[in-house]
Amino acid sequence: MTTLMFILGIGLFVVGLLFSIAWHELGHLSTAKLFGIRVPQYMVGFGPTIWSRRKGETEYGIKAIPFGGYIRMIGMFPPGPDGRLEVRSTSPWRGMIEDARSAAYEELGPGDEKRMFYTRAPWKRVIVMFAGPFMNLVLAVALFLTILMGFGITQQTTTVSSVSQCVIAQSENRDKCEKGDPASPAAAAGLKAGDKIVSFNGVKTDDWNKLSDLIRANPGKEVPIVVDRKGQDVTLHAKIATNQVAKKDSGGQIVEGQYVQAGFLGFSAATGVVKQDFGESVTWMGDRIGEAVDSLAALPGKVPALWNAAFDGAPREADSPMGVVGAARVGGEIFTLDIPPTQQLAMALMLVAGFNLSLFLFNMLPLLPLDGGHIAGALWESLRRNTAKVLRRPDPGPFDVAKLMPVAYVVAGIFICFTILVLIADVVNPVRIS
Repeated sequence: MTTLMFILGIGLFVVGLLFSIAWHELGHLSTAKLFGIRVPQYMVGFGPTIWSRRKGETEYGIKAIPFGGYIRMIGMFPPGPDGRLEVRSTSPWRGMIEDARSAAYEELGPGDEKRMFYTRAPWKRVIVMFAGPFMNLVLAVALFLTILMGFGITQQTTTVSSVSQCVIAQSENRDKCEKGDPASPAAAAGLKAGDKIVSFNGVKTDDWNKLSDLIRANPGKEVPIVVDRKGQDVTLHAKIATNQVAKKDSGGQIVEGQYVQAGFLGFSAATGVVKQDFGESVTWMGDRIGEAVDSLAALPGKVPALWNAAFDGAPREADSPMGVVGAARVGGEIFTLDIPPTQQLAMALMLVAGFNLSLFLFNMLPLLPLDGGHIAGALWESLRRNTAKVLRRPDPGPFDVAKLMPVAYVVAGIFICFTILVLIADVVNPVRIS
């Protein structure tokens, strides 16, 4: 049964992956057609075609390797300086430029001269290239809202899990009381496991972060605490101690290894699945997007640890970069966890949502061959042309993005090497969630 559920989880992730890719390319396709650009192909996957069907002027299909997708638009690059679409050179770098330019005109037919990508205004090209990543962002937000507001997420609550008997500085990393440790305010006040804290010092407490902030902000004060104890409201009085506690960032998350002096009550909060309202969901998503941006920026620094995990048997870090194979494995592992089926589904959707958020951020990097590289090229062209107009200079014409193809090949090579490294690490030393 466990193996079957593992396979089911992998299958669901693959379906989510294929849908995400198709959804991304649909953004490019729909906007390209909206602006009259001819699109000969819309493909999900790479490699050999396993199914395709032509509708109108576009061939729609699925390829064997589900690691990406593409649409083929004619005239992605302008003609060369001599006005020709195809020339030849013995220079390898120049050859890359010419090959890219030639490929952009392979399916040029009669009447297509005004339907090429490069002939569209820069703002239209920006929309076409941005539409793909934007679709991933839309899908990520929709999935996050569905999970947060429909299923809920596991988080600390205002219910007491256990009560500390004494005050211990958190930096000491111990949980047993020693002689001379003062009694904790929670124990002295009679707080018990199972109590739900309803209000603190007259302020209603409906979530853990709010309660935690109130406790931290009142060191040395004696405050009334109302708890729900088996359906009955009970008022307790506690004198909040001053203690060394873990530092929290602006988002309410614990900062590892950093401590501050603050108020301390002395209990552990129980965890539970809590549905979020719309405002809480937006705040949560904002925090996750910020973390994703930070992770993307820190990606190069993670390569040494990833290499050690892949080839030297070093432990795989919990925040290690993970590829499609690793994510599929995690998707399978989710469905083997001993949690309710609704939470299994929520975690699986969260994985797909995170994948789409990563696709959006990654594709927005201003580097060819990514969508962000084409966006940057169109914006630069717009700047050049508008500057020339203001200065009453001749129109410089389209910016030839094809000239950046040698750089694009280098970037693509780096991405491929990194992908292979992640793949090896995902196979020999995978990230585990259990």
